[in-house]
Amino acid sequence: MNAFDSQVVDAAGIVLWSHDIGTIQVNVGLRCNQECAHCHVMSSPRRTEEMSWQTMEEILRVAETIGCRFVDITGGAPELNPHFRRFVTALRNAGRDVQVRTNLTVLLEPEMETMPEFLRTHGVRLVASLPCYLAENVARQRGDGVYEKSIKAIRRLNAIGYGTDPDLPLNLVYNPVGAHLPPDQAQLEADYRRELNENYGIVFTNLLAITNMPIGQFRADLRRLGTFDDYTGLIRDSFNPGTLDGLMCRNQISVAWDGMLYDCDFNLALRMPVDHGAPNHISRFAAEVLTTRCIVTGDHCFGCTAGCGSSCGGALG
Repeated sequence: MNAFDSQVVDAAGIVLWSHDIGTIQVNVGLRCNQECAHCHVMSSPRRTEEMSWQTMEEILRVAETIGCRFVDITGGAPELNPHFRRFVTALRNAGRDVQVRTNLTVLLEPEMETMPEFLRTHGVRLVASLPCYLAENVARQRGDGVYEKSIKAIRRLNAIGYGTDPDLPLNLVYNPVGAHLPPDQAQLEADYRRELNENYGIVFTNLLAITNMPIGQFRADLRRLGTFDDYTGLIRDSFNPGTLDGLMCRNQISVAWDGMLYDCDFNLALRMPVDHGAPNHISRFAAEVLTTRCIVTGDHCFGCTAGCGSSCGGALG
């Protein structure tokens, strides 16, 4: 039993088990038009991994079999997968709610001129990365010029209804710039609304504050700066048992570009597939086992339970 499991047992009397699969999260590939300092899957323009249409068909089959209503598509920049539009269209035609995690700047790439309208036409929900409302902080984490491009992309999305039409939610994502936990999500959201509206006339639906996990590119930066032990100690010391019921791994499963199954996108980044006897590939999906499986954990899981908690949907409480 690892340190995280021991902490969970002390708090809840039992290790983590999933409750259901209400969400299928799909990582369609690692190719990205950016290379960010906090990226847990280490996406970049140099990555070539991408999901095949055959694997997407398996996901469509599984979603139908288990009656999953919500599919959360991520990457890399998921829009760069050559089958992205076909996959989204098939999911929506099957009655699934679809959410796409976009880095915003990809929408300004030459081949993406019609992507915002495609997303709107299919009623796709958007979760967009904007790690700060200040340009200098975004540049530190995501590179020079990214903030300005992100603002331009959000304005375009606003112009076609995202963030203003209740059926077209546009949620922004905050990630701390540095080795600390996110501040209070509600107060931070108020700051974002004020600064972005006053300076750029931008509106959005909600802000999601997500803790940086000590894995991937962020782990490499922590090691380089000599702050890895301090940060991992911080998230471990900030363990909050009140977050356990809301952890994303308890009601979703993640599918990698190669069809491997993971309890969450962070385990995917670490190549820690589902275990404890559960089938670990989408082609061998067994609902009766995977919907109530024992969760694979590690020290990185302290990031999801630190302070107010963190999930793909933001703070847990």
